[in-house]
Amino acid sequence: MIESQRLRVATFNLLHGVPVVGADAASLRPTLDANGRPVGPPPVLDDTALRDSVRRLNADVLGLQEVDVHQPRSGHQHQVQLIAEESGAPWWRFVPAVRGTPGVERDWQPADHTDHRSHDDAVHDEGPRYGIGLVSKLPVLEWHTTVFDAAPWTLPLLIPASPRPRVIRVPDEPRAALAAVIATPTGRLTVATTHLSFVPGYNVRQLRRLRTWLAGMPRPLILMGDFNLPGSLPRRITGFTSLIDAPTYPSNRPRAQLDHIMADGLTRSAVAGVRGETLALPVSDHCALVVDLTLP
Repeated sequence: MIESQRLRVATFNLLHGVPVVGADAASLRPTLDANGRPVGPPPVLDDTALRDSVRRLNADVLGLQEVDVHQPRSGHQHQVQLIAEESGAPWWRFVPAVRGTPGVERDWQPADHTDHRSHDDAVHDEGPRYGIGLVSKLPVLEWHTTVFDAAPWTLPLLIPASPRPRVIRVPDEPRAALAAVIATPTGRLTVATTHLSFVPGYNVRQLRRLRTWLAGMPRPLILMGDFNLPGSLPRRITGFTSLIDAPTYPSNRPRAQLDHIMADGLTRSAVAGVRGETLALPVSDHCALVVDLTLP
Protein backbone atom coordinates (compact mmCIF):
# COMPACT_ATOMS: atom_id res chain seq x y z
CA MET A 1 0.00 0.00 0.00
CA ILE A 2 1.12 3.56 -0.52
CA GLU A 3 2.33 5.56 2.44
CA SER A 4 1.07 9.04 3.34
CA GLN A 5 0.47 11.11 0.19
CA ARG A 6 3.25 9.67 -1.95
CA LEU A 7 2.26 7.95 -5.17
CA ARG A 8 4.40 5.93 -7.57
CA VAL A 9 3.07 5.89 -11.13
CA ALA A 10 4.59 4.02 -14.07
CA THR A 11 3.97 3.34 -17.76
CA PHE A 12 5.37 0.34 -19.60
CA ASN A 13 5.08 -0.88 -23.18
CA LEU A 14 5.97 -4.48 -22.39
CA LEU A 15 6.12 -5.91 -25.97
CA HIS A 16 3.93 -8.76 -24.71
CA GLY A 17 6.74 -9.89 -22.40
CA VAL A 18 9.53 -10.41 -24.96
CA PRO A 19 13.03 -10.36 -23.36
CA VAL A 20 15.27 -7.83 -25.12
CA VAL A 21 17.72 -6.29 -22.65
CA GLY A 22 20.45 -8.82 -21.97
CA ALA A 23 18.90 -11.42 -24.24
CA ASP A 24 21.19 -13.67 -26.25
CA ALA A 25 21.18 -13.55 -30.05
CA ALA A 26 19.22 -16.76 -30.49
CA SER A 27 16.32 -15.48 -28.40
CA LEU A 28 15.89 -12.48 -30.71
CA ARG A 29 15.49 -14.39 -33.97
CA PRO A 30 12.05 -13.46 -35.29
CA THR A 31 9.24 -15.88 -36.01
CA LEU A 32 8.92 -16.56 -39.75
CA ASP A 33 5.75 -17.09 -41.79
CA ALA A 34 5.28 -19.82 -44.43
CA ASN A 35 7.18 -17.70 -46.98
CA GLY A 36 10.14 -17.13 -44.68
CA ARG A 37 9.27 -13.52 -43.86
CA PRO A 38 9.81 -12.23 -40.31
CA VAL A 39 6.48 -11.65 -38.56
CA GLY A 40 7.60 -10.66 -35.08
CA PRO A 41 9.50 -11.72 -31.98
CA PRO A 42 9.57 -15.40 -31.02
CA PRO A 43 7.04 -16.97 -28.63
CA VAL A 44 7.61 -16.29 -24.93
CA LEU A 45 6.39 -19.17 -22.81
CA ASP A 46 8.19 -18.29 -19.56
CA ASP A 47 6.78 -15.36 -17.55
CA THR A 48 9.73 -15.12 -15.13
CA ALA A 49 11.25 -12.06 -16.81
CA LEU A 50 7.88 -10.30 -16.95
CA ARG A 51 7.22 -10.93 -13.26
CA ASP A 52 10.69 -9.66 -12.41
CA SER A 53 10.03 -6.49 -14.40
CA VAL A 54 6.79 -5.87 -12.51
CA ARG A 55 8.49 -6.29 -9.13
CA ARG A 56 11.22 -3.83 -10.11
CA LEU A 57 8.64 -1.23 -11.12
CA ASN A 58 6.87 -1.50 -7.75
CA ALA A 59 4.21 0.95 -8.93
CA ASP A 60 1.03 1.96 -7.13
CA VAL A 61 -0.62 2.63 -10.50
CA LEU A 62 0.76 1.06 -13.69
CA GLY A 63 -0.31 1.75 -17.27
CA LEU A 64 0.42 -1.04 -19.77
CA GLN A 65 0.66 -1.20 -23.54
CA GLU A 66 1.19 -4.08 -26.01
CA VAL A 67 -0.42 -6.56 -23.65
CA ASP A 68 -1.45 -10.11 -24.62
CA VAL A 69 -4.44 -12.09 -23.39
CA HIS A 70 -4.75 -15.78 -24.28
CA GLN A 71 -2.18 -15.51 -27.09
CA PRO A 72 -0.19 -18.65 -28.01
CA ARG A 73 2.94 -16.49 -28.42
CA SER A 74 2.84 -15.58 -24.71
CA GLY A 75 1.78 -18.88 -23.20
CA HIS A 76 -1.98 -18.12 -23.24
CA GLN A 77 -1.51 -15.89 -20.19
CA HIS A 78 -3.85 -13.08 -19.22
CA GLN A 79 -0.96 -10.66 -18.82
CA VAL A 80 -2.87 -7.83 -17.13
CA GLN A 81 -4.26 -10.22 -14.53
CA LEU A 82 -0.79 -11.73 -14.05
CA ILE A 83 0.74 -8.27 -13.56
CA ALA A 84 -1.99 -7.21 -11.14
CA GLU A 85 -1.46 -10.33 -9.05
CA GLU A 86 2.33 -9.88 -9.07
CA SER A 87 1.88 -6.22 -8.05
CA GLY A 88 -0.63 -6.97 -5.31
CA ALA A 89 -3.06 -4.63 -7.08
CA PRO A 90 -6.74 -5.52 -6.50
CA TRP A 91 -8.07 -3.16 -9.18
CA TRP A 92 -7.25 -3.78 -12.82
CA ARG A 93 -8.71 -3.73 -16.29
CA PHE A 94 -7.75 -4.89 -19.76
CA VAL A 95 -9.05 -3.15 -22.88
CA PRO A 96 -8.54 -5.07 -26.14
CA ALA A 97 -7.66 -3.20 -29.30
CA VAL A 98 -7.83 -6.27 -31.54
CA ARG A 99 -9.15 -9.81 -31.44
CA GLY A 100 -6.67 -12.29 -32.87
CA THR A 101 -2.91 -11.86 -33.11
CA PRO A 102 -1.55 -8.58 -34.52
CA GLY A 103 1.11 -8.95 -37.16
CA VAL A 104 2.06 -8.41 -40.78
CA GLU A 105 -1.13 -9.98 -42.14
CA ARG A 106 -4.52 -8.48 -41.33
CA ASP A 107 -5.89 -11.72 -39.90
CA TRP A 108 -7.22 -9.97 -36.80
CA GLN A 109 -10.41 -7.99 -36.20
CA PRO A 110 -11.06 -4.79 -34.26
CA ALA A 111 -12.21 -5.61 -30.74
CA ASP A 112 -15.90 -5.37 -29.94
CA HIS A 113 -16.23 -2.80 -27.18
CA THR A 114 -19.96 -3.29 -26.64
CA ASP A 115 -19.39 -6.10 -24.12
CA HIS A 116 -17.57 -4.35 -21.28
CA ARG A 117 -17.30 -7.56 -19.29
CA SER A 118 -14.54 -8.68 -21.65
CA HIS A 119 -12.38 -5.75 -20.60
CA ASP A 120 -11.46 -6.93 -17.15
CA ASP A 121 -11.64 -10.69 -16.82
CA ALA A 122 -10.85 -13.94 -18.57
CA VAL A 123 -14.12 -15.74 -17.86
CA HIS A 124 -16.39 -14.35 -20.56
CA ASP A 125 -14.04 -14.45 -23.56
CA GLU A 126 -11.32 -17.05 -24.12
CA GLY A 127 -10.17 -15.84 -27.54
CA PRO A 128 -6.74 -14.27 -28.17
CA ARG A 129 -6.72 -10.48 -27.73
CA TYR A 130 -4.19 -7.66 -27.59
CA GLY A 131 -4.39 -4.17 -26.17
CA ILE A 132 -3.75 -2.02 -23.12
CA GLY A 133 -4.29 -2.31 -19.39
CA LEU A 134 -4.14 -0.50 -16.09
CA VAL A 135 -3.57 -1.89 -12.59
CA SER A 136 -3.98 -0.01 -9.31
CA LYS A 137 -3.29 -0.67 -5.65
CA LEU A 138 -5.71 2.14 -4.79
CA PRO A 139 -9.49 1.79 -5.14
CA VAL A 140 -10.88 2.59 -8.58
CA LEU A 141 -14.21 4.45 -8.43
CA GLU A 142 -14.90 4.65 -12.18
CA TRP A 143 -13.57 3.15 -15.41
CA HIS A 144 -13.78 4.88 -18.79
CA THR A 145 -12.75 3.63 -22.25
CA THR A 146 -12.50 5.16 -25.71
CA VAL A 147 -11.23 3.70 -29.00
CA PHE A 148 -9.61 4.99 -32.21
CA ASP A 149 -9.79 3.47 -35.69
CA ALA A 150 -6.65 2.17 -37.37
CA ALA A 151 -4.94 4.11 -40.13
CA PRO A 152 -5.77 2.55 -43.53
CA TRP A 153 -2.20 1.78 -44.66
CA THR A 154 1.01 0.01 -43.64
CA LEU A 155 4.33 1.53 -42.60
CA PRO A 156 7.86 0.07 -42.37
CA LEU A 157 8.82 -0.70 -38.76
CA LEU A 158 11.87 -2.15 -37.02
CA ILE A 159 11.35 -5.42 -35.15
CA PRO A 160 13.80 -7.17 -32.80
CA ALA A 161 15.88 -9.74 -34.68
CA SER A 162 19.31 -11.34 -34.72
CA PRO A 163 21.97 -10.38 -35.66
CA ARG A 164 20.30 -6.96 -36.12
CA PRO A 165 16.76 -5.52 -36.21
CA ARG A 166 14.80 -6.00 -39.43
CA VAL A 167 12.45 -3.65 -41.23
CA ILE A 168 9.04 -4.98 -42.28
CA ARG A 169 5.82 -3.27 -43.36
CA VAL A 170 3.19 -3.50 -40.64
CA PRO A 171 -0.50 -2.55 -40.79
CA ASP A 172 -1.75 -0.12 -38.17
CA GLU A 173 -4.16 -1.40 -35.53
CA PRO A 174 -7.13 0.09 -33.74
CA ARG A 175 -6.06 1.96 -30.61
CA ALA A 176 -7.64 2.48 -27.21
CA ALA A 177 -7.40 4.63 -24.10
CA LEU A 178 -8.37 3.63 -20.57
CA ALA A 179 -9.00 6.03 -17.69
CA ALA A 180 -9.57 5.27 -14.01
CA VAL A 181 -10.88 7.65 -11.37
CA ILE A 182 -8.97 6.60 -8.27
CA ALA A 183 -9.62 7.26 -4.59
CA THR A 184 -6.46 8.58 -2.92
CA PRO A 185 -5.89 9.73 0.68
CA THR A 186 -6.29 13.33 -0.50
CA GLY A 187 -9.21 12.96 -2.91
CA ARG A 188 -9.96 11.77 -6.42
CA LEU A 189 -7.28 11.39 -9.07
CA THR A 190 -7.76 10.46 -12.74
CA VAL A 191 -5.12 8.24 -14.30
CA ALA A 192 -5.29 7.38 -18.01
CA THR A 193 -3.15 5.22 -20.26
CA THR A 194 -3.05 4.81 -24.03
CA HIS A 195 -1.06 3.43 -26.96
CA LEU A 196 -1.38 5.70 -29.98
CA SER A 197 -0.82 4.96 -33.67
CA PHE A 198 2.67 4.84 -35.16
CA VAL A 199 1.33 6.63 -38.26
CA PRO A 200 2.44 10.29 -38.29
CA GLY A 201 -0.52 12.65 -38.18
CA TYR A 202 -2.92 9.94 -37.03
CA ASN A 203 -1.30 9.87 -33.61
CA VAL A 204 -1.53 13.68 -33.34
CA ARG A 205 -5.23 13.56 -34.15
CA GLN A 206 -5.75 10.75 -31.62
CA LEU A 207 -3.97 12.69 -28.88
CA ARG A 208 -6.13 15.74 -29.55
CA ARG A 209 -9.26 13.60 -29.34
CA LEU A 210 -7.92 12.06 -26.16
CA ARG A 211 -7.41 15.50 -24.60
CA THR A 212 -11.04 16.38 -25.40
CA TRP A 213 -12.29 13.06 -24.00
CA LEU A 214 -10.42 13.63 -20.73
CA ALA A 215 -11.58 17.24 -20.34
CA GLY A 216 -14.58 16.39 -18.12
CA MET A 217 -12.79 13.96 -15.80
CA PRO A 218 -11.66 14.90 -12.28
CA ARG A 219 -8.38 16.73 -11.72
CA PRO A 220 -5.59 16.22 -10.90
CA LEU A 221 -5.11 14.00 -13.97
CA ILE A 222 -2.16 11.91 -15.09
CA LEU A 223 -1.95 10.77 -18.71
CA MET A 224 0.69 8.22 -19.64
CA GLY A 225 1.55 5.67 -22.26
CA ASP A 226 3.30 5.03 -25.55
CA PHE A 227 2.23 7.96 -27.71
CA ASN A 228 4.57 7.21 -30.63
CA LEU A 229 5.28 10.94 -30.57
CA PRO A 230 8.76 12.23 -29.75
CA GLY A 231 10.08 14.66 -27.20
CA SER A 232 8.04 17.74 -26.32
CA LEU A 233 5.36 17.24 -29.00
CA PRO A 234 2.74 15.64 -26.66
CA ARG A 235 3.16 18.51 -24.18
CA ARG A 236 2.66 21.07 -26.92
CA ILE A 237 -0.42 19.27 -28.29
CA THR A 238 -2.18 18.79 -24.95
CA GLY A 239 -0.96 21.72 -22.88
CA PHE A 240 -0.26 19.27 -20.06
CA THR A 241 2.90 19.27 -17.93
CA SER A 242 5.52 16.65 -18.68
CA LEU A 243 6.62 14.95 -15.45
CA ILE A 244 9.72 13.34 -16.94
CA ASP A 245 11.75 14.12 -20.06
CA ALA A 246 14.04 11.24 -20.99
CA PRO A 247 14.58 8.92 -23.97
CA THR A 248 12.80 5.56 -23.72
CA TYR A 249 13.41 3.80 -27.05
CA PRO A 250 15.12 1.50 -27.88
CA SER A 251 15.71 0.08 -24.42
CA ASN A 252 19.28 -1.10 -25.08
CA ARG A 253 20.37 2.40 -26.13
CA PRO A 254 17.53 4.92 -25.70
CA ARG A 255 17.58 7.79 -28.18
CA ALA A 256 13.94 8.91 -28.51
CA GLN A 257 11.21 9.56 -25.98
CA LEU A 258 8.08 7.81 -27.27
CA ASP A 259 6.67 7.03 -23.81
CA HIS A 260 5.38 9.85 -21.63
CA ILE A 261 3.87 10.69 -18.25
CA MET A 262 2.07 14.05 -18.18
CA ALA A 263 -0.16 15.80 -15.69
CA ASP A 264 -2.94 18.36 -15.67
CA GLY A 265 -4.17 20.09 -12.53
CA LEU A 266 -1.21 19.33 -10.27
CA THR A 267 0.01 22.17 -8.08
CA ARG A 268 3.38 23.75 -8.83
CA SER A 269 4.79 22.33 -5.62
CA ALA A 270 3.63 18.84 -6.56
CA VAL A 271 5.25 19.13 -10.01
CA ALA A 272 8.44 20.52 -8.48
CA GLY A 273 8.63 17.58 -6.10
CA VAL A 274 8.35 14.88 -8.78
CA ARG A 275 11.18 12.37 -9.00
CA GLY A 276 11.32 10.43 -12.26
CA GLU A 277 13.44 7.70 -13.78
CA THR A 278 13.67 5.38 -16.77
CA LEU A 279 14.12 1.66 -16.27
CA ALA A 280 15.48 -0.79 -18.84
CA LEU A 281 13.76 -3.95 -17.67
CA PRO A 282 14.25 -7.65 -18.52
CA VAL A 283 11.48 -7.49 -21.15
CA SER A 284 10.53 -5.09 -23.96
CA ASP A 285 12.27 -2.82 -26.45
CA HIS A 286 10.94 0.20 -24.52
CA CYS A 287 12.20 1.51 -21.20
CA ALA A 288 9.56 1.96 -18.53
CA LEU A 289 8.94 5.43 -17.10
CA VAL A 290 8.38 5.88 -13.37
CA VAL A 291 7.51 9.00 -11.38
CA ASP A 292 7.14 9.46 -7.63
CA LEU A 293 5.02 12.42 -6.63
CA THR A 294 3.33 13.91 -3.61
CA LEU A 295 -0.41 14.40 -4.07
CA PRO A 296 -1.70 17.93 -3.37
